[in-house]
Amino acid sequence: MEKNIENATKLIIERLDSWFELIVKNLPNLIVAIIVITLFVFIAKLVRRFTISLSNKKILSQTATQLLATTIYLIIVFLGIFISLGVLNLDKTVTSLLAGAGVIGLAIGFAFQEIAANFVSGVFIAIRQPYQIGDIVEIDDMYGEVSKINLRTTSLVTFQGIEIFVPNKSMFTKPLKNYTTTPTRRLDIDVGISYNDDLEFVEKLTTDTLSTLEGRTQEKPIEFFYKEFGASSINFEARIWINYPDDNNFMRTRHAAIIKIKKAFDKNNISIPFPIRTIEMADNKTDKV
Repeated sequence: MEKNIENATKLIIERLDSWFELIVKNLPNLIVAIIVITLFVFIAKLVRRFTISLSNKKILSQTATQLLATTIYLIIVFLGIFISLGVLNLDKTVTSLLAGAGVIGLAIGFAFQEIAANFVSGVFIAIRQPYQIGDIVEIDDMYGEVSKINLRTTSLVTFQGIEIFVPNKSMFTKPLKNYTTTPTRRLDIDVGISYNDDLEFVEKLTTDTLSTLEGRTQEKPIEFFYKEFGASSINFEARIWINYPDDNNFMRTRHAAIIKIKKAFDKNNISIPFPIRTIEMADNKTDKV
């Protein structure tokens, strides 16, 4: 028993001696490796600060800047780690780490394919900026104001006050309407008039009435087109362009336009007909002989 303990103690001491000799032998390389990794971390921090400072010049969006800065920081740090391992003659360890990272990355890619797709889409959205916070957008049947842009989802707040989280993959790959990037929007108003009314007078009256509408864009003219002979009216469409800061402005302008047209027609005895149905009751009485 004592002999076994003595052998074990001797083996441990020998192993510690060999480790100590290895450390002493590689001490210069270890110091150099520490200096290298410290230097690369310092450089990575400087580059990250410089990248973030680009956001102050509005070269990139804040999200894109943070993403780019973090990516560059990690690349420089990992490069410093690999160089440090090379200084310590741990080339096989470097190769193993690279191979392991590739396998892990492949496994993660298959396991989290949807998450990865949303992340990549978020990166492209941050760089290309098809929309920004505060923009009014429409995708599929969702319509609202962009409140948050993350690397995985985009938050929309509808005009009913409901927040919707839309995956960035959908926001980037599906057709998207951005009502904010175009400062003007066309407002179409359909109206019907009586067959007895003067068509040319109605056209002039309508265009003159809409020309005084508040919020109308003066750069584009009012358009007026008769469309069809309806069942009880001659129908026309009036088109005006308005400033479009938000959806409420569009609704208010259309509301005001309808009121103005109705008042102008009433003042000039222009009738807006509506379908009239006549019901005939059959007489079931018969004369008895």
